[in-house]
Amino acid sequence: MANPTLQRQFGKYPDVSASADITLQTPPPPSPVTGDGEAMTIGGTAAKTGLLLLLVLGAGAWGWTLVSPETGDTAMPAWLFILMIGVLVIAIVTAFKPQIAIVTGPLYALSMGAMVGAISHIYDYEYDGIVVQAILATACVFLVMLILFVTRTIRVTNRMRGIVIGATAGIALFYAVSIVLSLFGTTVPLVWDSGFFGIAFSVVVIGIAAFNLMLDFDMIERGVQARAPKNLEWYGAFGLMVTIVWMYIEMLRLLGKARD
Repeated sequence: MANPTLQRQFGKYPDVSASADITLQTPPPPSPVTGDGEAMTIGGTAAKTGLLLLLVLGAGAWGWTLVSPETGDTAMPAWLFILMIGVLVIAIVTAFKPQIAIVTGPLYALSMGAMVGAISHIYDYEYDGIVVQAILATACVFLVMLILFVTRTIRVTNRMRGIVIGATAGIALFYAVSIVLSLFGTTVPLVWDSGFFGIAFSVVVIGIAAFNLMLDFDMIERGVQARAPKNLEWYGAFGLMVTIVWMYIEMLRLLGKARD
């Protein structure tokens, strides 16, 4: 998902989508690599993204076994929720300390993978084949957004960054409030239903997640142009993984609502 800290750090470098008379008012980026030091590359970031997604899949396969919806057992272990809270806190810290992504990235992938695997098993039992559909839909959106970014069909501007980051923060706040309300036995009406409003909400969220991919691509590209340190490849990969996993979960929700 969007990474505002690194976006700000790389903000000094030219934005190909901004008009020529706009100067970005941002702090200076990390010191570029000089001499024989290794710099951030697109290939290195792609490789690390693939590794993190493999960890998600591996942990997901194990998480699948944590629940048995066939026998009515859909309760996930309490320790998994506790672990996820800790990992989400670490992920927030990572936004401000990108250098630790080499540790938090795999940790997040394994923990979230286990959670997603359990959730996927429940959805797949309720809606046969929905997991494969969600994976294919997520992959298609990723590919389309990548093509749109590479061809500059959609250009990442400062205004777009602000809107997407703001919308993402709003959704995160909404989910946090929903979780708190659920602890008191209250749910937000319409949003989680399979009616028109519920489906429309999921479509909007998926759209915002898709534009977060654009911001992730832009962040990685600017990091490469800035010759950022190679360890920031992990941060770029971390951002992509978080967005992809988020989009997959939203795809499950949307397809589930549509089937209902």
